[in-house]
Amino acid sequence: MTIGALAGLIAAIAFLILAVSAAVVLIKLSKTVDEVNKNLSSISQDVDVLSKQTEEIMISSNTMIKDLNEKVNTLDPVYKAAADVGQSVSDLNNATQNLTKRFQERNKPTFMEKAASVGFKLFKKK
Repeated sequence: MTIGALAGLIAAIAFLILAVSAAVVLIKLSKTVDEVNKNLSSISQDVDVLSKQTEEIMISSNTMIKDLNEKVNTLDPVYKAAADVGQSVSDLNNATQNLTKRFQERNKPTFMEKAASVGFKLFKKK
């Protein structure tokens, strides 16, 4: 065997090793790509299920919000009436306080009444 033939044999063996290694890598890569495709398919199905459930939740939420708005609109007059009653009670309280002050001021004895009272007391002692 000559040096050229030996070099060719070594090159052929190296190319065979390289080709086998590349084939192994490609086979493993193919399996990985197949697994990724399966996972993507599973994820896609899960997302579809989640999308349907989310849509159902949104419909239910919209129904509940509509019902709540109707009930709040029903209660609005009650709150307004309660506020009006509160204002009326406050006005009545102010009017009562003003009347009480006027009555107290009216019942204070005048100077003449005080003088007459003192005179009456002096006259009564004699």
